[in-house]
Parts: sequence; C-alpha cells; structure tokens
Amino acid sequence: QVQLVESGGGLVQPGGSLRLSCAASGFTLDYYAIGWFRQAPGKEREGVSCISSSDGSTYYADSVKGRFTISRDNAKNTVYLQMNSLKPEDTAVYYCAADPNYGLGHKYDYWGQGTQVTVSS
Repeated sequence: QVQLVESGGGLVQPGGSLRLSCAASGFTLDYYAIGWFRQAPGKEREGVSCISSSDGSTYYADSVKGRFTISRDNAKNTVYLQMNSLKPEDTAVYYCAADPNYGLGHKYDYWGQGTQVTVSS
C-alpha cells in the first residue's frame, strides 16, 4: 500500500522553527520528486518547495525562500522540510506529495494526509 505520512507540525511562536517529515511506505522515494504544499483556511493550496529525485535540485516559493530548506534521506525513505523564522502567514496544513516529475506546477500522484502548522504568539 502506497502511503505518505507527514509529521512534525504543531504550534510555534513567530520566529520559531519546525521540521516536518514525510515518510514513505509501500514504495521507494528514490525515483520520485517530492513536493511540499500548504493550504491555509479560505485559501487555495500553494506549492512551497520541491526536491528532485535525480540530482537533488530544489525549488522554493518566494514566500519561503531563505527560511525553509527541503532535504531528502533516501536511506530512511524520508523527506524533510526545515522551517525557520516562521511567520503567522505560514499557518496552514502542510502536505507532502510524490511524483515522477519535478516541479510544483503539475498534479502529483501520491499525497499525504497533512500536518497542521500554526504560528501564533
């Protein structure tokens, strides 16, 4: 059974940090690009970051560039999203997704269930 499970969300104060994990089971992440997406209440889902399967290329949305870092550990079949200098506008449900194709502008094949990130004082 193909499954992606996110973890690491929670409540954090502005300026704080969180590390999200995306663990895969039922398939090997080695051959998939992984994207992180988020959806805030009343807003459309937006792509945050992605990492390629081949050369480790990464992409970040302007809104998180310089604050978020995506990485992958193929040995653990897990992808991470390190989020620093968090802002209240980062509050959203964060989803990871897997697809053979790299980028954020297309529909991904596999999705996790999401993890809530709330940035508030």
